[in-house]
Amino acid sequence: MTLVSIITPSYNQAAYLEQTLRSVLEQDYAPIEYLVVDGGSTDGSVEILQRYAARLSWWVSERDRGQAEAINKGLARARGEIVAWLNSDDLYLPGAVRAAVQALEAHPQAAFVYGDVLSVDAQGRPFHHQRYRPLTLQDLLCFHIIGQPAVFMRRDALEQAGRLDPSYHYLLDHHLWIRLAQVGEMVYVPQLWAAARYHPMAKNRRQALAFGEEAFRILDWAEAQPELGGILRPIRRRARAGAFFLQARYLRDGGDAWKALRSWHQGLFLAPSLLPRHFSLGVSIWLSALGLDSLRHLVLRHREKQAKQKAGILDGR
Repeated sequence: MTLVSIITPSYNQAAYLEQTLRSVLEQDYAPIEYLVVDGGSTDGSVEILQRYAARLSWWVSERDRGQAEAINKGLARARGEIVAWLNSDDLYLPGAVRAAVQALEAHPQAAFVYGDVLSVDAQGRPFHHQRYRPLTLQDLLCFHIIGQPAVFMRRDALEQAGRLDPSYHYLLDHHLWIRLAQVGEMVYVPQLWAAARYHPMAKNRRQALAFGEEAFRILDWAEAQPELGGILRPIRRRARAGAFFLQARYLRDGGDAWKALRSWHQGLFLAPSLLPRHFSLGVSIWLSALGLDSLRHLVLRHREKQAKQKAGILDGR
């Protein structure tokens, strides 16, 4: 059977780490090579890793320069034909690894495959099903985001594209997806494969503005690449609008509604045709800006009810 290497980068995530470890170790697929790269945690994470050490292929706890370096450290040791990383506050859903292997076997030209992601809160309660669709390289350049926890890559494609760029700290995954899409196909599988946890200490809450800044940096990088620059030129306004809309979403989640509103309007000015796609985002930002978060929370609760059917997946984790 195909060996799958999973890397978990972690730093001071003891509250969620054990659930993450179990979500990998309890998969119904073997063989899995599981590597954990801890950045020198001081919150009890090391004690958790010591308890699970016999079930891990390799782990280390030492200072590093951030998430990208930690993941690259794991990738350098990984031996699997298929590789992925799972952050220490996220979860794989049952059967995810087996389904990803089957998808890559069915699509030999694929550089990576991806499924849907369930959004959960700090307590693991689901509140949104992030449904994706088949995407193109142009879509990625316009910041159609793929949920990182549900991505599985072919190792030889990763070697062609190169590992994560340590100079990116927020959209490091999106930057990699663009490079991978240049060397092979990306295949979407409409199945729930992972859960992404949203909590007050997550980067998307604490450092919201930085996500937008990196989006524009990615555009500058792409424009300087011969192949990507040619693809980007005819869609430049739509791509920049996508960066503004992405920035607006993160600013909203970070609690800066008025800056989010300004970014949303900048995106709309550049590409008015994108209004239907981003209309609900605009409404939610306006509600926050006007102090009507209670209405926005009603919408979120409605989404949570829709996601309740998925809740059983997370029981016991």
